[in-house]
Amino acid sequence: MKRISIVTATRAEYGLLKPLIKKLIKDPALEVRIVVTGAHLSPEFGLTYKEIENDGYKIDEKIEILLSADTPTSISKSMGLAMISFADYFERIIPDLLIVLGDRYETLAVSTVAMNQRIPIAHLYGGETTEGAIDESIRHAITKLSFLHFTSTEQYKKRVIQLGEHPSRVFCVGALGIENVVQQPLMDKHDLAKSINFNLEKAFAVVTFHPVTLEKNSSQIQCKQLLDVIHTYQHMNFIFTKANADTDGRIINQMIDEYVKENSHATAFTSLGMTKYLSALQYASFVIGNSSSGLVEAPSFGIPTINIGDRQKGRIQAESVINCKPISCEIKKAIKRALSDSFKKRARNSKNPYGDGNSSEQIVDILKDFLLNDKLELKKQFYDMG
Repeated sequence: MKRISIVTATRAEYGLLKPLIKKLIKDPALEVRIVVTGAHLSPEFGLTYKEIENDGYKIDEKIEILLSADTPTSISKSMGLAMISFADYFERIIPDLLIVLGDRYETLAVSTVAMNQRIPIAHLYGGETTEGAIDESIRHAITKLSFLHFTSTEQYKKRVIQLGEHPSRVFCVGALGIENVVQQPLMDKHDLAKSINFNLEKAFAVVTFHPVTLEKNSSQIQCKQLLDVIHTYQHMNFIFTKANADTDGRIINQMIDEYVKENSHATAFTSLGMTKYLSALQYASFVIGNSSSGLVEAPSFGIPTINIGDRQKGRIQAESVINCKPISCEIKKAIKRALSDSFKKRARNSKNPYGDGNSSEQIVDILKDFLLNDKLELKKQFYDMG
């Protein structure tokens, strides 16, 4: 039996990993250890590790690393705590493979420790670009630390190969988020409204706005521009999902809390959980903010996405996405366009470039091939494209 460790630090990350975890745990040839860290363990961010336990999965270990601040210095210190703590964990567990997803600073710290412990890494969703976020550099760094690569599009697969990874270890499998959209049973509007205690009879939008971490001191200004526009749409309702534990994320969350307190047409959640979040997208008039879910999952519902600013700049987009600058007049124009009959029709007919929802099965088959046939080799030769 081969032992696999899966690390998750945020609500969104776990939501994406969930279908893969489900299939891996059912396989008798594999022993799966789920390790929880980061925002999952923070009351401020909703203690979202409970979602994992509520799904019936045993958490092998909870590793605290998050400081009660989100400055660059505190994030660096959190990375240091992650390296110290995971060094002890991996020394005890010694998995045959580590699975990580995405581009967060916690993931980079954990992957660095795994490299030092000579644990092969399988990385989901390298090759993507987010020019406004520090995630861009982190993602590419994790790619170079990893042995197996699973990308969401063919273009991203080519980028991973461009970084020197051999094509025989790079696989385009589509986005796990699409699998959740296709397979997750969703709530009807009445049950959703009751579960979140919010009126959904009026048209509503889903809002997720994160800091643009390669910009200095822009979070407060940009969030205010967005809230000022939302305030002019009193005839609509807005469901906010709060920012992650990134630099200046707390500033955004405080502004959202203050806005919701004074405005009955808005509500906010630290974490909706995957089922409620996707159910909300199913009935939303549009998605607005700068979250990757607006580019990856939302197009599968045939609704418009308003993508604000540079955080997601460079990602492949469906025709249902409207890009705008983080200033009030541009956001207002984007909302007007999203609500137009012509653009709503365009969104309904757009094709999602991130696959058709069968990612986890492909990933499990590939992982088993490499694990059970002893094809994992830490000595990687740099692949020159020539």
